[in-house]
Amino acid sequence: MIRKPAVAGQFYPGDERSLREEVERCLDLRLPKEDAIALVAPHAGYIYSGKVAGAVYSSVNLPQVFVILSPNHTGMGSEGAVMSQGGWETPLGVANINQALAEKILEKSSTLAADPLAHVQEHSLEVQLPFIQFLVSDFTFVPICLGLNQLSELKEIGSAIAQAIKESEEKVLMVASTDMTHFENQTSAERKDKLAIDKILALDPEGLHKTVMENRITMCGVAPTVAVLQAAKELGASKAELIKYSTSGAMSRDFSNVVGYAGLVIR
Repeated sequence: MIRKPAVAGQFYPGDERSLREEVERCLDLRLPKEDAIALVAPHAGYIYSGKVAGAVYSSVNLPQVFVILSPNHTGMGSEGAVMSQGGWETPLGVANINQALAEKILEKSSTLAADPLAHVQEHSLEVQLPFIQFLVSDFTFVPICLGLNQLSELKEIGSAIAQAIKESEEKVLMVASTDMTHFENQTSAERKDKLAIDKILALDPEGLHKTVMENRITMCGVAPTVAVLQAAKELGASKAELIKYSTSGAMSRDFSNVVGYAGLVIR
């Protein structure tokens, strides 16, 4: 099964030439690159969050295998959905799924299920792919879409991913797709987002989950970020770095009603 693009021409340009130009505009290839275990990257329209996503992708050495986790905005499909075979099409071509790694993750998790339906209309994973396609000529990936929010289940998913990566003979980079605070004023968004970002920088999945819940932070991808933090810790992560933070106000100039975007690297 080839999953067709759902938001080409909306969140990013719908033709190859324009998309390449837009991705190149978002990247900052002057940034020094280091190896990483995981990234946290935003998923809004490129006009708003592309510079943040581009900065974080520009700051790491990208391997040829990825595990990309996204929230489930549509409510379709399973709450923990892995698309385990086939590929995803964007205007830059088809990105193939790493079936062996997907199946290994499924074997190790009692929470995840093989389910392409959750992915069909979900934008938050799709918008990550053109950055990787632009920078890596040949790669495979595992798409995971999460609509659940129980801490115990998210930690179990993270552990399953870590175990599967440990058994893999290839270098794997995890990506957690998330935007931060939604539709609050700039001051409120920055304050709340700092609370969440500080927990990511502390490599604290439990703390992030608790902070988001207690402070009612509308971070749509808290589930994938918690799972990735758990996996990263089990894979030996020792530090995280905030590469870039911004809000939609930087483009719209409306600071009364913004969405926050953070790009972080976990090493």
